[in-house]
Amino acid sequence: MKKNLMTVVILALVLVNLILTAVMTITILPETKKANELITQVCTAINLELKSGSVTSDAMSVPIDKLATHDIGEMTINLKTDEDGTQHYAVLSVSLSMNTESEGYEEYGETMAEKESLIKSEINSIVSGYTYEELITDQQGVQNEILADLQKLFNSDFIVSIGFPKFTCQ
Repeated sequence: MKKNLMTVVILALVLVNLILTAVMTITILPETKKANELITQVCTAINLELKSGSVTSDAMSVPIDKLATHDIGEMTINLKTDEDGTQHYAVLSVSLSMNTESEGYEEYGETMAEKESLIKSEINSIVSGYTYEELITDQQGVQNEILADLQKLFNSDFIVSIGFPKFTCQ
């Protein structure tokens, strides 16, 4: 008799726990979603990035049909001299991915060819600051630095990503 009574008490406690968990989930989850939306709106209003340590790269959040690309021709860049004094070179071409719905694209997007010498100059100054080993091991870091520099140059985030379709170091 005691075992059956204990079983019934345990079952009742499990059911009460299940009901309280369901009630708590139903009441807390909508409030949490509202708080997350509010935080997102505040961050957007004051232009903060929600992902710490990342460049303002929105390439993954922009639909492919809203992206335009501008290819910059092949560039040969002298790299920073290694510790042993060896001189290396990088031969690369750069592809800029741009958000066509951005205000900056309306202003600069169609005339990127006119600004190509400025862009090449920025790319050259950034890439030439790396040694051969640094460039090979941290190619994404170089792309992020170029992206941040170009976004600052144009004072807009319409350029959402940088790619190296052709990349050779020697």
